[in-house]
Amino acid sequence: MLLKGGLFSGLALLAATPTLATDTEPCSKGLICASDPATVVQALQEAGYKAKLDKDSGGDPMVSSSASGYDFDIMFYGCKANKQCDSLQMRVSFEKDGANTFELANKWNSDKRFSQAYISNKGSFVVDYDVTTAGGLTKANFADVIDWWSVTLGNLKTFFADNPPPKS
Repeated sequence: MLLKGGLFSGLALLAATPTLATDTEPCSKGLICASDPATVVQALQEAGYKAKLDKDSGGDPMVSSSASGYDFDIMFYGCKANKQCDSLQMRVSFEKDGANTFELANKWNSDKRFSQAYISNKGSFVVDYDVTTAGGLTKANFADVIDWWSVTLGNLKTFFADNPPPKS
């Protein structure tokens, strides 16, 4: 009886596990896909942003850009052998200084819906915004994502002004 219950519980757990989307199909014409980094670069440029395609330290694609006075990177995730990526993460990082605290990150996170802040293991204040592209994003949807990210970066300026580093 215990074996059946254990087996049933294990099967129920497997059934409840979400299926991870992968982007194994070629990116359809007119869509923006992490599986096709050139579509990300082109969509950024069409939206008026600079975009330089590069690779991160692990060999996955990475795009460098800027908005609202900040340089940021778009990291590609869910990649298989540095290809067929299925999601993007916009990331801005601020070097370690005395103001980069967990309390500051928690204060940012307390009223944000689409972005998250954290303190990296090197002490940098990092803000991320993630989006899946499995199946592709339309140009309008991608432009909206980039607009949200740009607004987030603008909000960071205000946030830092309202939360200055402590005086030593």
